[in-house]
Amino acid sequence: MNKSTHAFSPTLRQLRAFLAVYRLRKLSAAAGQLFVTQSAISVLIRQLEDGLQTRLFDRTTRALQSTQAASDMVAVAERILRDVDSLGAAFGDLSGLRSGRVCLAITPTLAGMLLPNAIRAFSEKHPDVQVVVDDCAPEQFSARVLGEHVDFGIGTPERSGGELELQTLMRDSLCLVCAPNHPLASIKNLRWLDLDGHPVIAGRPGYGVRQLVDVAAATAGVSLRVVNEISFLSTGLWMSVSGLGPSIMPSAYATCSPYRELVIKPLHQPKVSRDVYVVTKKGRSLSSACQTFLDDLRISLQGFPTVPVASPDKPGENRTTKT
Repeated sequence: MNKSTHAFSPTLRQLRAFLAVYRLRKLSAAAGQLFVTQSAISVLIRQLEDGLQTRLFDRTTRALQSTQAASDMVAVAERILRDVDSLGAAFGDLSGLRSGRVCLAITPTLAGMLLPNAIRAFSEKHPDVQVVVDDCAPEQFSARVLGEHVDFGIGTPERSGGELELQTLMRDSLCLVCAPNHPLASIKNLRWLDLDGHPVIAGRPGYGVRQLVDVAAATAGVSLRVVNEISFLSTGLWMSVSGLGPSIMPSAYATCSPYRELVIKPLHQPKVSRDVYVVTKKGRSLSSACQTFLDDLRISLQGFPTVPVASPDKPGENRTTKT
């Protein structure tokens, strides 16, 4: 072959036409196998020969006779098309959720609250897709997403913007959880100012919703007396039920409490919303498996229990909710 042929790259259509003609020895038969016209097959073979600058078939009155160049080329063409077909099948498995992986970062507290039903439903429908949960501390959350250790995260990052993209998954509000005999349990419309002087339990600085708690208290002009700083909301629940003081936490988690005797009080003036987001790295798209998992997660959250939180301007709509 001429040295200039290294710049020529055959197309898949040309290679498929070549193999069909090589095996069947007739343009008409090759055209029928590939569902194209005979003239199209002839053009593809001619383009291939021109690009390679060598004859692949000698024409006779009854059939085509392959040349030595064609015989030398068959094994390479078969391997290329076999690899392409295997790649296509693999992509089909991924898009059809017959294989693949969903890897997400989430804090242990949120994972226990949001994921069990969603993972169960997703795994039943797509048993060949692996779900990997990276249960990380809050301060590690953004780094797991930005470092692409996971496909996406579910949580509330300390800082938004920059390289992170946020899509709201659910919204709830901060509340107070306390024993039924606690003085704050009897206040119909509980304000942040009402917490003044009472020992309370809240998250550690830098963990979860602590920044929201501090900002809300400062806005209300109250200095919180935090006697226990916790890393996990579940700790706040058992502390409150044990009489160590009321806990401040998101209402969605409070309603999942296994301690049915606890009273959940929405906090007002100010009312503080806490959003939970699907967090991705900017410019990164999600696979079909990830998108489907998130769809299942949103469906599982449709009946998620929340505390009725009324506007402080409508005190008649406030309610104390026991769980």
